[in-house]
Amino acid sequence: MRVTIAGAGAVGRSIAAELLEFGHQVMLIERDPDQLDPHEIEGAEWVLADACELTSLEEAQLERSDVVIAATGDDKVNLVVSLLAKTEFAVRRVVARVNNPRNEWLFTEAWGVDVAVSTPRMLAAMVEEAVSVGDLVRLMTLRQGQANLVEVTLPANTPLAGAPVRHLQLPADAALVTILRGGRVIVPQADDALEGGDELLFVAAAEVEPEVRAALNRQRP
Repeated sequence: MRVTIAGAGAVGRSIAAELLEFGHQVMLIERDPDQLDPHEIEGAEWVLADACELTSLEEAQLERSDVVIAATGDDKVNLVVSLLAKTEFAVRRVVARVNNPRNEWLFTEAWGVDVAVSTPRMLAAMVEEAVSVGDLVRLMTLRQGQANLVEVTLPANTPLAGAPVRHLQLPADAALVTILRGGRVIVPQADDALEGGDELLFVAAAEVEPEVRAALNRQRP
């Protein structure tokens, strides 16, 4: 997969290094010459250019990219890069970094964003997940709010202890995707028994989250 990253700061370089380890082709676009250090990420292609300029993106052949990641520290730049990538180059997947949570509402399909990643929101969710037991915690928003990744840690005295997964009467727009139990990652099967302390990860539409919560609070038959 060919990935283009706009912004070669600490975040952009870290993403590039991770993607290269997974065997992807990576191009970094950076307008600040002081940030350009090809020797740091040797496997990446480095381009000194302004990712907000159409001609620069044309010269970089952005249309060849499968994914564009707008990872600069400026939300305005990330929005412009996302819009150009989607509308001018028909990039299939555009991921944008949200620096200021107050701007998060802008990072939608209208600006070409497929996935918006808000670092403050994710950190807050991780803190909440670490201290919340028995309540539903939203970890990440997917597809511009069409669905969310949500988590719940079952309390030690949960009435669901010993109940099979099939007992969870989930709504149509929700699915249990993973059970984390100690150091194990379990792909849930209908007959798998739930235990206190299990971390359950769901993908659910926002409007059915109350129904997921109700299913988890339902007494074992």
